[in-house]
Amino acid sequence: MSAWWSGWFGRALDPLPAATERWVALDVETSGLDVARDRLLAIAAIGLCVDWTRGRLDVRLGDSFEVVLRQDEVSSRDNILLHGIGAQSQRDGLEPVAALRAFEAFVGAAPLLAFHSAFDEALIGRHVRRYLGHRLANSWVDIEHLCAVTHPQVRARSLDEWMAYFGIVCPRRHQAAADTLAECELLQRVWPALAGECRSWRDVRTVAARRRWLASA
Repeated sequence: MSAWWSGWFGRALDPLPAATERWVALDVETSGLDVARDRLLAIAAIGLCVDWTRGRLDVRLGDSFEVVLRQDEVSSRDNILLHGIGAQSQRDGLEPVAALRAFEAFVGAAPLLAFHSAFDEALIGRHVRRYLGHRLANSWVDIEHLCAVTHPQVRARSLDEWMAYFGIVCPRRHQAAADTLAECELLQRVWPALAGECRSWRDVRTVAARRRWLASA
């Protein structure tokens, strides 16, 4: 098994307690920034346990997933220098159908969160349609929207800017697994404000939707 994805198979986690929800934070690596043309290279994801009765959000590091999709054509040298997934790793990745089926099995029906999630949703969605022939049904929320709404006084936009504001250190930026951990830390920093007014995933989506009003103000 490839070291990129063998950690997910055979995981044995205790079931979540009653009255809790499982969310999944994720990040992707791609061959470029064109959602219509560039290729999905890797996905990393971490499970979150949300306990509404106690107002807690816990990161479950044992509930994690990482996969590199096999590429017939490796990405450019500059692209490899950015994310660190070398040519041989791309060629040795998991066949896309198997990789995406494993990803679907991991996330299940869980809501999904990512920073600037529209990009991740579009890339994953396009590849799921291409290789599996259907749409991914999960609900998404953009972590950047949650940051902006809960901290409207902060003039930050990028992940690096929000990490700097909260003092979050990510030693290996632009690596999907490391970026996902940084996203989880970011969620925990904004969680107290969310827990103060949210009692469900639907409430969180409602809060995130306020981002468009901030953008137009």
